[in-house]
Amino acid sequence: MSDEATPKMELSQLKAVIEALVFASPEPITPRLLNKLLNDEPKEDVQAALQALQADYVDRGGLHMAEVAGGFQITTRPEYHEWVRRLFHERSATKLSVAALETLSVIAYKQPVTAAEIGEIRSVNTSGVLSTLLERHLIKIVGRKNVIGRPFLYGTTKEFLIRFGLNDVGDLPKIEDMAQQLGFEPPPVLMERAVPEEMLPLEEGDVPEQ
Repeated sequence: MSDEATPKMELSQLKAVIEALVFASPEPITPRLLNKLLNDEPKEDVQAALQALQADYVDRGGLHMAEVAGGFQITTRPEYHEWVRRLFHERSATKLSVAALETLSVIAYKQPVTAAEIGEIRSVNTSGVLSTLLERHLIKIVGRKNVIGRPFLYGTTKEFLIRFGLNDVGDLPKIEDMAQQLGFEPPPVLMERAVPEEMLPLEEGDVPEQ
């Protein structure tokens, strides 16, 4: 039985393995996970292969390697979104209603934000919509506002980043562009700069509002 170490992969082979892993992963695959899966390869080789693969996808036609939610994902290029949408006949923001998309946009751009504040911006009762967004893991309760009643504060989730192809909320487009893409008129208050909330931590036993 040989005690020889497993030979290192050539760069081209390592790139091919990484490409297969990124493509097959149902979620964005992180560098940490790549290093774990490729633990026989030096980390610097894995990093070099990953960077080389990203460079390959710069001119790869309809696909690119996107940094999403702290990991990497092979996606269609944004400029071809309309053609991809034709394939599925409708947006796959998983068939969210206009009300849900509006509410999700308010949370994304104003987070952390309370249900009352969302309702004031949208001028409707949002409890049912919030429940839907919570069930779909697009939003989560991130704390409580330090005011009378200590209402829940809502923010977006990693699933939101993945669904909309963002690495973090700092990558959000201008609200006008987002509203145009999703097909609704943005409330003027969304154009204003958000004021940081004084947030209290969640306590054991806190549950989502229904």
